[in-house]
Amino acid sequence: MRNGFFRVAACVPPVRVADMRANTDAMIDMLRQLDHKGVELAVFPELCVTGYTCGDLFHDDMLLEAAGDAVREIAEATKGMRVNAVIGAPMMYDNRLYNCAIVVGQGMTKLTVPKTYLPNYNEFYERRLWSSAPRVPESDESQMPVSANKLFQVNGVKVGIEICEDLWVPVPPSCHAALAGAKVIVNLSASPDIIGKYGYLRDLVAQQSARCVCGYVYASAGFGESSTDLVFDGKGIIAENGKILASTPRWQDSPQMVVRDIDIDMITRDRLHIGTFAECGDRENAGLAYPVVQQINLNLSELLDPESNESLREKLDKIMGNDTDSSEEDDAPGLLRTIDPHPFVPWDDNEIDRRCDEIVNIQVAGLAQRLRATGCKCLVVGISGGLDSTLALLVATRAFDRLKLDRKGIIGITMPGFGTTGRTHSNALTLMDALGVTFREIPIGPSVELHFRDIGHDPEVRDVTYENCQARERTQILMDVANQEGGMVLGTGDLSELALGWATYNGDQMSMYGVNASVPKTLVKYLVRWFALRSENPDMAEALVDIIDTPVSPELLPPDESGEIAQKTEDLVGPYELHDFFLFHMLRYGFSPARIFYLACQAFWVQHRRKVYQGKGGMEVGRYEPREILKWMRTFYRRFFSQQFKRSCMPDGPKVGSVCLSPRGDWRMPSDASAAVWLAAVDRLAASMSADEE
Repeated sequence: MRNGFFRVAACVPPVRVADMRANTDAMIDMLRQLDHKGVELAVFPELCVTGYTCGDLFHDDMLLEAAGDAVREIAEATKGMRVNAVIGAPMMYDNRLYNCAIVVGQGMTKLTVPKTYLPNYNEFYERRLWSSAPRVPESDESQMPVSANKLFQVNGVKVGIEICEDLWVPVPPSCHAALAGAKVIVNLSASPDIIGKYGYLRDLVAQQSARCVCGYVYASAGFGESSTDLVFDGKGIIAENGKILASTPRWQDSPQMVVRDIDIDMITRDRLHIGTFAECGDRENAGLAYPVVQQINLNLSELLDPESNESLREKLDKIMGNDTDSSEEDDAPGLLRTIDPHPFVPWDDNEIDRRCDEIVNIQVAGLAQRLRATGCKCLVVGISGGLDSTLALLVATRAFDRLKLDRKGIIGITMPGFGTTGRTHSNALTLMDALGVTFREIPIGPSVELHFRDIGHDPEVRDVTYENCQARERTQILMDVANQEGGMVLGTGDLSELALGWATYNGDQMSMYGVNASVPKTLVKYLVRWFALRSENPDMAEALVDIIDTPVSPELLPPDESGEIAQKTEDLVGPYELHDFFLFHMLRYGFSPARIFYLACQAFWVQHRRKVYQGKGGMEVGRYEPREILKWMRTFYRRFFSQQFKRSCMPDGPKVGSVCLSPRGDWRMPSDASAAVWLAAVDRLAASMSADEE
């Protein structure tokens, strides 16, 4: 295991039915290739040594003897290799024949696990040939050469085994194995294809990996199996905690393999965080024995181990590879999975569309219920022409439509100040006109200048007082108009701003309902784009696209000489896509700064060099050097801890995703908590890089 990742492979070798010589050669050849790729565990199909479709030949001594010889030869071939393999072969014990998964590695046979559930319906007649995994008392487990209740360990990762039908039953053996500590489940299958089965199977594998909070490696028989009555398409699938990481192409007549790195650290944290997982294990595994019978440990060093003498630059080079044109097919040790730079946004454009629809409906339903519960028929929203207020207004109009309320009950107020530009002001007006809401404009300049005089502040000193006076004046206007109209103020601030504390306390930090409170900035862009693509008003669509392209800014400082935005938020606090990345991996998985840095380097540096990732929905991803990532990471931790007091009194708002900062729900942290441990970790990484450069 390297940096918390465990490299696995799902393999589909060509098969010649009952030709153990040909099958053995094919698997050994694949193992050599996998070893070069740094694979720690390779999974082959059910009965791949003999072929699944041998029928009554499985009761023939010649086949069984040759199968045993083949297993020993494959095991011997792994001597000197890093890769361990789980292969499928028949095994006879105590006058019974078992369909087994056999673990081989370092020149030895490590473990034999028989199939538990034998299908005997439709095209299957396995009970004619095989015996089910024996049920034996706990005291006899260690004496049994074949038992389903056993795990094995590779490089510190516990692995459980099930075979084909085991996955399809109401309570698969993998459930018990996972509760007993297995973080990766392998499944050796020989699943013939029929119409619609493949999609169902993918869902089944993904769901089981989610239910068990584990990695799941599935390999099923393909080309070469007998087609007397059935056809085998060859399926290799790797899943992780509900998500399909990769799969092999089907219907191939050549060897197929797919290699990916499973995130064991993520799985470990999720199991810790989900308290009911351990509770279920206490109840379900009472009286069941799942001994770890073999530990296969290669002692691979952790590349970010602080005790290591290697420099950080050397570690990064090892992790990421030096060849900018390398790919998954290379032998370089770079990570074999794509790290999503925008983890709050789905990878697939079709999924983005579905997810945006769901998020908007959550926001609309939450706001509609608050309006219904209060009997309020008026909303007051400050419209700046920026992303957040745009999304809030779009959601508000949908909520009013849902409640069959007149959109004129939505009062959109523009409040031009010292930093307002013509671009944002024009977009705000276009948006409100297209949506048919009530429009009011209340300039704040004269009021703020009077306030400066009242408190004795020099308006030429453009400090935090200069900025926050404007934000609080705007909030006062919104609150007072809401009182005047018998309405409520709709907050527009997003999750990213809450995380960084990029809001004025008792200013834009406050409202009566924060509809964007759990929507991060990177996702806000996609939601506004989603509305733009569906708009039937070309002027509104054009304005929404321009709002997406406008630099994020509070517009509290005067524009530059050309009238353009001078105060750009991301120049001051850092790129939101980096901060959203840090926030997701800190809150969702509890990762350390060192691990988040490693993942961020993959997402924003290595993948750009290798052109692995080009962005979603036409929105590009930034490229950041490691030192720049560390710079903004330090800003993130410093601000996240120091600004908790603003989150402790944040308004109500709907939760839309797995990461939320509501003090009443997902995130409870004292405002006095120190960031010292996290900042020290970032500083150690920075010091390592500085030492390299010297």
